[in-house]
Amino acid sequence: MNIDFPAILVGATLFTGLAWALDSLLLAPARNRKAAVLLDSGASAESEQVASVLKEPTWVEYCKSFFPVILAVLLLRSFLVEPFRIPSGSMMPTLEVGDFILVNKFAYGIRLPVLDTKVIGIGKPARGDVVVFRYPKNETIDYIKRVVGLPGDRVGYYNKILYINGKAIGQVPAGVYIGKGSGVSMSGASQRMEMLGDIRHDILVRPRTPGLEGEYVVGEDEYFMMGDNRDNSNDSRYWGTVPEKNLVGKAFRVWMNWDSANGGIEWDRLGMKIQ
Repeated sequence: MNIDFPAILVGATLFTGLAWALDSLLLAPARNRKAAVLLDSGASAESEQVASVLKEPTWVEYCKSFFPVILAVLLLRSFLVEPFRIPSGSMMPTLEVGDFILVNKFAYGIRLPVLDTKVIGIGKPARGDVVVFRYPKNETIDYIKRVVGLPGDRVGYYNKILYINGKAIGQVPAGVYIGKGSGVSMSGASQRMEMLGDIRHDILVRPRTPGLEGEYVVGEDEYFMMGDNRDNSNDSRYWGTVPEKNLVGKAFRVWMNWDSANGGIEWDRLGMKIQ
């Protein structure tokens, strides 16, 4: 089941904010008028009767307490930074199963929560960026892949080699990958260093594993995405490009890793920069 956290946060913010406003505009003045009548009739300002009349309802107290907290979380999550968890190995070795990452929400523009309408354009994805986006085939699901093709590019993939506009992207052998925890199944894969734009990163390939090959043309305001685990990634080779409107943000940091198959926290990944 996919939980729509932005919608929940917006709804909670509206509810608590409206409750606070209702109390401030209508309920609190009514309580004050009742207390004034009691005081005019001779009741003491310190009496339990006056205190009872002036007491805020419990639900109002809760709404006033939670509103600023929920609003702060909504603004932070919608416009600045949002946390995500990596559930699969499609971005190995860059990202491992169990990584908790931070995503820059304003790198590619400011968007309204829930509506996902861009209101301020800031930047565009660069080749090599690791990006979170809404899966075009089911926009309730978030995917994370690397940008390999920009609008107007011809992207080719043959014999485990990536081609951009007819030029092969070189690969430097980096040894045999030794997996651990949930990624142990990738042990024995060939680890190679690849350079996309200014981003140097490692990829995994299995030379004897067949994969989908071909050439693809990237449309306007679209991006071609691939996982670094090239033979174990459901990406643009299989379902097409990602529209600009589906972009969520740029992944920039691993803040924690928890993989029960690897004994829990992997301490050396905490705070790791995502390249």
